[in-house]
Amino acid sequence: MKLISKILETPEWTKEKIVSLLTLSEEIEINELYKAAEQCRNIHIGNNVYFRGLIEYSNRCSKNCFYCGIRAKNKNAFRYDVSDNEVIEAAEFAYKNNYASVVLQSGELSDKAFTSHISELIKKIHAATDHKLRITLSCGEQKEKVYQEWYDLGADRYLLRIEASNPALYEKIHPFNAKHSYQMRLQSLRILMKIGYQTGTGVMIGLPLQTIDDLASDLLFISNSGVHMVGMGPYIEHAETPLYKHHELLISPEKRVELSLKMIAILRLMRPSINIASTTALQTLDPMGREKGLRAGANVIMPNITPVRYKKDYDLYEGKPCLDDEPDECGTCLENRIKMAGCEVAYGNWGDSKEFSQ
Repeated sequence: MKLISKILETPEWTKEKIVSLLTLSEEIEINELYKAAEQCRNIHIGNNVYFRGLIEYSNRCSKNCFYCGIRAKNKNAFRYDVSDNEVIEAAEFAYKNNYASVVLQSGELSDKAFTSHISELIKKIHAATDHKLRITLSCGEQKEKVYQEWYDLGADRYLLRIEASNPALYEKIHPFNAKHSYQMRLQSLRILMKIGYQTGTGVMIGLPLQTIDDLASDLLFISNSGVHMVGMGPYIEHAETPLYKHHELLISPEKRVELSLKMIAILRLMRPSINIASTTALQTLDPMGREKGLRAGANVIMPNITPVRYKKDYDLYEGKPCLDDEPDECGTCLENRIKMAGCEVAYGNWGDSKEFSQ
């Protein structure tokens, strides 16, 4: 640990210090970084891993982000909504299997029919599980009154990824119009935290046109933003998106995984008590990616409990794993993988971020 200890011996987190860690090239140094982050997590929050049962409720979206396979202008996307009964069955599965938490995720819609339906689903999930499940929403930008309504109904957490904290890069990966406003994204995060949500954000790592300096700025943004949880992982291209035209600029999948693991490790060292997910995107590019994420300091896993018949159509990027796995298969597989990574599943534990409760 001597090499990394020398870099970490100064308490300030400067961009230069972060860049020096992101650009480590020797395997022994990189592994020391991961080990330092793993030890930091174990000291501050233990080696427990919290399950968040992921329900990919709908792939309908009003936005046209240049990187996303379910963007509104992708006419080849088969659109769906999971039925209310199937959402409740998935939530009941999570409850009965002691996941203690679910994530209701969708494309970004803000019409009254959509927001009212989410309100009804929150009520139905709580009624079916005796109010014992934490509910995370990941449904994009909404008006403050909508966020407030969902919070008052018992949605405790909200994930809204910034995707790129550099405004110039943000504009390169989104259409330049009011519907895709960087400032609106920031304002939504502020509103969520003001209301009282345990709030999460995150970025894509290894985007074309992205620099190491951008990634260092992303970590400073996340650390300084006040969020309580983070989901970030490697960018994975989708052939039916505008950003695909730059795919020849991409670094290799192996390098994107490595950068993602470094980002997780550095953020753990910057914010020791924050909740950090080891994402499905890591496993998409590396069969052992999620285990490696835990070894680098992550502490949250999101088993996909969406009914199998919908999974392939929540097509944010290409190559998602485990599309044919039933929820019970997914959970058992993940539990074994988590144990291989030296961690334990904290069944029955809401897994609230210590950053939120401090």
